Amino acid sequence: MNVLLMAKTPVPGRVKTRLCPPCTPGQAAAVAAAALADTVDAVTAAAAALADTVTAALADTVDAVTAADLADTVDAVTAAPVCRRVLVVDGDLAAPAGWDRVAQRGAGLGARLANAFSDTGGGLLVGMDTPQLRAPLLRRAVALLDRADAVLGPAEDGGWWALGLRDPAHAEVLRDIATSTPTTGRETLDALRRRGLRVATLPRLRDVDTAADAHAVAALCDPASRFAVAVAAHVPAPATARPPAVPLSAHVPAAIARPPAVPASAHVPASAHVPAASAQTPEGPASAHGSAQAAEPAHGPAGVAA
Repeated sequence: MNVLLMAKTPVPGRVKTRLCPPCTPGQAAAVAAAALADTVDAVTAAAAALADTVTAALADTVDAVTAADLADTVDAVTAAPVCRRVLVVDGDLAAPAGWDRVAQRGAGLGARLANAFSDTGGGLLVGMDTPQLRAPLLRRAVALLDRADAVLGPAEDGGWWALGLRDPAHAEVLRDIATSTPTTGRETLDALRRRGLRVATLPRLRDVDTAADAHAVAALCDPASRFAVAVAAHVPAPATARPPAVPLSAHVPAAIARPPAVPASAHVPASAHVPAASAQTPEGPASAHGSAQAAEPAHGPAGVAA
């Protein structure tokens, strides 16, 4: 199984240009180099784990085969590594130790991706924009590719961060799909399914394009990782929004706040009111107790209809 890492040599002004601003081209290149280094480590660790798995399985069969059979099997495993790691690079970046190197070729990204599959024999291809990627997820992708015709890892921005193909010929669909659009991932999935492929999907990841992406992804990484350290050193944190302005009157202490206006009539002294004893009611003179005596209705006693 091949694991292909699509990479660009981290030259200032040629990588991670969407980080500028707030970054300088040199800072953006440093962040790109850190992301690439962390991704190389993840692929290397995944390859080592896969090799250990096969070695253990091989050891379990030692008692069941002859010495000649075992020797032949060991030779076959040595000649065809479990996980071949290939750096598919744009630029003069050298391959890490234990990796093969293939130069990117093609006029556009779609063509370069298709050629990466055809030039290497296919396998699982990932990029350098998801430094939060870890070996367990890579091993899961490889395992899925053993059972499906293709695997696709969608990205939050609508693209994809991983594509695995058992038959590299199917990568030809990539030549006709616009890259770096909100529909790139969906179009890729649809194109593969139209070819009758069984496509397994991987978890959705956020890739690094902007400063906000860089900080969000760094928060998912080990704080001591190259990428997290580079982001902390080179990418200014996004400015926090200011709280809404508060009217000045809202800050006046309650003790000095002006009380509500009171009608002038409310301040008339009690002595100015007419005494109850001299008040006249429409029904007649007040009683000795100061209450008005109710007059009988003209039509008869109260409660009786006329």
